[in-house]
Amino acid sequence: MIKAGIITISDRASSGERIDLSGPIIKEILKKFNELEIIDYIIISDEEKKIAKELKKMTDILKLDLIFTTGGTGLSDRDVTPEATKKIIQKEIPGISETMRQVSLKFTPNAILS
Repeated sequence: MIKAGIITISDRASSGERIDLSGPIIKEILKKFNELEIIDYIIISDEEKKIAKELKKMTDILKLDLIFTTGGTGLSDRDVTPEATKKIIQKEIPGISETMRQVSLKFTPNAILS
């Protein structure tokens, strides 16, 4: 069984100012895979230390195989998901990010900014 976690990174969603839409969509997509179990789903604010701490918890404590993050990848000063992720990963695979942007470009021209 593959164990997965989902982190939505959003100041407004974490404060209750807006509803998280992307996290539940990811959850529904993942439920289609019988060999995958969602262990944790959390909404946190756009704070680099908080993001890194949650990623570390999911990898080191919960021992998750996959972590899906959504949010915090724009151009504002608060969008620090990539920076937080780079601080804890052992090896970066740029092709995955490039492919996600290519697919996202089919839906929005803003995808290239993420």
